[in-house]
Amino acid sequence: MQFENKNILVIGLARSGVAAAKALFQMNANVSVTDIKNEDTLKSLADEIRPYVKELILGRHPDILGTYDLAVISPGIPLDIPFVKQIEANKIPIIGELELAYRLTDAKFVGITGTNGKTTTTALTGEMFRNSGKNHYVVGNIGLAAVSKALEADKDSIFVTEVSSFQLETIVDFHCHISAILNLTPDHLNRHKTMENYAQTKARIFENQTESDWLILNFDDPITREMATDAKGNVAFFSLRQKPEQGAYIENGMIKTVIEGKVTKFCKVDDMLIFGKHNEENALAAVLMATLSGIEPVYIIETLKTFKGVEHRIEYVDTIDDRKFYNDSKATNPDSTICAINAMNIPTHLIAGGQFKGSDYSSIFEVFGEKIKSLILLGETKHTIEETAHKFNFTNTVIVNTMEEAVESAFENSSPGEAILLSPACASWDMYADFEKRGEHFKACVKALKDSRG
Repeated sequence: MQFENKNILVIGLARSGVAAAKALFQMNANVSVTDIKNEDTLKSLADEIRPYVKELILGRHPDILGTYDLAVISPGIPLDIPFVKQIEANKIPIIGELELAYRLTDAKFVGITGTNGKTTTTALTGEMFRNSGKNHYVVGNIGLAAVSKALEADKDSIFVTEVSSFQLETIVDFHCHISAILNLTPDHLNRHKTMENYAQTKARIFENQTESDWLILNFDDPITREMATDAKGNVAFFSLRQKPEQGAYIENGMIKTVIEGKVTKFCKVDDMLIFGKHNEENALAAVLMATLSGIEPVYIIETLKTFKGVEHRIEYVDTIDDRKFYNDSKATNPDSTICAINAMNIPTHLIAGGQFKGSDYSSIFEVFGEKIKSLILLGETKHTIEETAHKFNFTNTVIVNTMEEAVESAFENSSPGEAILLSPACASWDMYADFEKRGEHFKACVKALKDSRG
């Protein structure tokens, strides 16, 4: 579709919506933007976008839809709401910002999805590209909308892209030369309804691949392993348990790959700064993506040894009176919190709770063991999680109303030599605009606590 002089409706004035509207303006489209939030709530974004749009409809949706040629919807907006159904009834095509980016650029895409580890793996892969000097952009759900770079990228560029299930719901032609599905555990079931729907949506990342493309899958996850049967191109597995016929693995503590029969050694797991079994999986996936993109082992090894992880993912914050504070605000589901708990190697006090996403929290308590000493709960789910804790005979729980109270309570409950971990197992939207704001507030509370203690 040519965009010049087309009437295009951008739905949702968030990060991706702003980027989409600006890109479409550059393509000489007639852009309208709508959001159900009012102008007072969206003032800064409204002021930013106004020069690029023909019409800004805030606090409501447009009454007449027949004039639009295309709708570009933000990933946070469910496709089953009445307004979206109205657009479909008017036979207006609906795509997301990621599909729009794909249509606007000749760059190649490397796509990373899965339930947990996407951000770390995307950032780690991006660092491998950066250290090798390859022309690339790290984009997608990691924070920078792909469409914001689509018009400046050329055919030799590569988009290292974190892809969410919400973004995959609205693809049409989006195509990754290399795609990776890291793992699949229940998440976003309030939107996808069933685990089967969720898995099918994630699998869309490779639906447009061809025989010359690569699909990277977690061999140790039975759901992702089974997806290999639907692959249209080459498949490479990563595994912590065994050496795959083709893929990445760990042998005697050494990270290795085997591609077309050739074994390559990289570095020892102990040489990495990131820790935990989940990060070993992330590293294996990143090594495969970099290797299949033609990056020399020397740059991959350098990155593995120097990469410090990403903000909000078991991020070390500070030490106060011999208590270590870690920010894992990116843990928005139980399985991600389980990964964080398993990674901790000292007694830990856990701060959890947030917006409900349809999750069952039982699995968290199955890994507590003797490691978790107390559980501090806040947010919409605090009482639900506490009830689950008591069913598992874990009674050292504290209910609080604010992050300040959570940090202070965790500190008071802890002893020297222990850790305090924010790993909510829930979305942030009941109290914060996003998980980043939640993590930033946690770090500010830690700083305030340290300042108050001199």
